[in-house]
Amino acid sequence: MRSIDAGSSRGAEDRTSRAVIRDEALRLFAEHGVDGVSVRQIAAAAGVSPGLVVHHFGSKEGLREEVDLHVVAVFDRMLKAAVDGGAVTSLAEAMAGQLGEESPVPGYLSRMLSADGDAGRELFRRLFELSRRALAGMVGSGEAAPGRDPAVRAAFLLANDLAVFLLRRRLEEVIGVDPLSAAGLERWSHEVLAVYGGGLRAEGATDGEGAVR
Repeated sequence: MRSIDAGSSRGAEDRTSRAVIRDEALRLFAEHGVDGVSVRQIAAAAGVSPGLVVHHFGSKEGLREEVDLHVVAVFDRMLKAAVDGGAVTSLAEAMAGQLGEESPVPGYLSRMLSADGDAGRELFRRLFELSRRALAGMVGSGEAAPGRDPAVRAAFLLANDLAVFLLRRRLEEVIGVDPLSAAGLERWSHEVLAVYGGGLRAEGATDGEGAVR
């Protein structure tokens, strides 16, 4: 699956100065938060003058709005690719597969979704609708039940997927494997399905001879 470029560190010769500034702002905002970064720092990272930043975006707030719109556009392309590629059963896996290893988008997404902004709210609604669609697809194929409250079930699945996606590196540090790699997904899915199927008292799935796998 081809990665969607979102805030890469390519040189200015490949992008306009406006795009370079936006991508450096995305990276710095993801690392330090919007309030922790100045226009001067963004300009230095982009290799331009602070005046050019103001010329393109008017202010840091204008630049933040541009970054928000860019991240929403990235997810629009990502979600469309996931849907066009077939049934979506794990948003975390789909999102991880579409973003490069060094993408600043997960870090920025975490801040964006927790902030009280229109872009974050709109993006979460779009992700929720995709989660509802994914659940409906699994119900239609017999892989899942809709539950007593399908909307809550879809929201629960989305919350779990976002937690894995946003905490991916911290999870890797404590369990010793990337939970969204092939090996990690096998380990992660085994425990998730055991808990979903039998609660926290479940020991795990068994093979045909009764042995715990």
